[in-house]
Amino acid sequence: MSRPLIARIDTAALAHNLGVARAAAPASKSFAVVKANAYGHGLTRSARALRAADGFAVLRVEEAAQLRSEGYTHPIVLLEGFFHPDELPEIARLRLRPVIHRTDQADILAKAKLSQRVDVLLKLNTGMNRLGINPKRIPETLATLRGAAHIGSITLMTHFASADEDNASVERQLQRFQEAAQGLNLPASLANSAAILRHPQTHADWVRPGIMLYGASPFAERTGDQLGLLPVMTLESKLIGMQFVRKGEGVGYGARFIAERDMKIGIVACGYADGYPRHADTGTPILVGNQLTRTLGRVSMDMLNVDLTAVPTAHVGSPVTLWGVGLPVEHVAAACGTISYELLTALAPRVPVEET
Repeated sequence: MSRPLIARIDTAALAHNLGVARAAAPASKSFAVVKANAYGHGLTRSARALRAADGFAVLRVEEAAQLRSEGYTHPIVLLEGFFHPDELPEIARLRLRPVIHRTDQADILAKAKLSQRVDVLLKLNTGMNRLGINPKRIPETLATLRGAAHIGSITLMTHFASADEDNASVERQLQRFQEAAQGLNLPASLANSAAILRHPQTHADWVRPGIMLYGASPFAERTGDQLGLLPVMTLESKLIGMQFVRKGEGVGYGARFIAERDMKIGIVACGYADGYPRHADTGTPILVGNQLTRTLGRVSMDMLNVDLTAVPTAHVGSPVTLWGVGLPVEHVAAACGTISYELLTALAPRVPVEET
């Protein structure tokens, strides 16, 4: 019999969440962000559920090639552009849209000998200070790109550093972008999930929904459910053991939890080798038989411990929800001092996945 841990992926929820993004930005087209194996949800199944998107955004040429091999003709953006000039012929053949975020990339692309036209996104650094070209150098970079016959359409792009929490920061970055784009008459892509939902003035021609597609909130103070989103991944397991622990006894490696009273605990088939965070401490929320309880002690490689005080009818085989339907992934992430993105993308390859 197989181990009981399983990740259930609700593809209808993916389609629903895309609908929420489109309703929030009705005048914009959408690049559905499916990088990092669609945030841990599976590139192939997620793209199929998100087929109604106007385009996709990935990180690697290999991801884009997989989508093309499965018949997707959508525009596909390479969010970090190309890493080596040798990639350019394949990028052109697959009709991909690389993000140009350095002036030398523009030079390399312009000088490349390509038989197909390449549409690009030109990324401006408006304050994120991660990737992007200084706005003062945009005119010369555009001149370089426009001087090459194989460069097709150009879309301006930037990324917001604090769209989830800081309106003033968004306005500063938006102003810098608008000043740089003034008079260029080029389409633009600015808004990530947080900006889609909170800053309609940033929607522009293309939006880039990411975390919201997977049912999680980009905001620390709200869950996906509160935003009208549906959870896509539900990580489920079962109790595979139970112990009666006396007051004063320790639980798990290092006895990080000491029982405050006589108590019954459960052992769940899920650990850090499955992608559950090892740094999750006592008190992380978890559902046993739909009853909210807490984890106890240190997470092991293949197991973790739960408090069964609030679940007197629990038994070996009782269902457990690590996150998903009934337990927002944001709550688990907050208890672990991290964000939902990390939990979802960390799902280990050994965890079976079932599409629902």
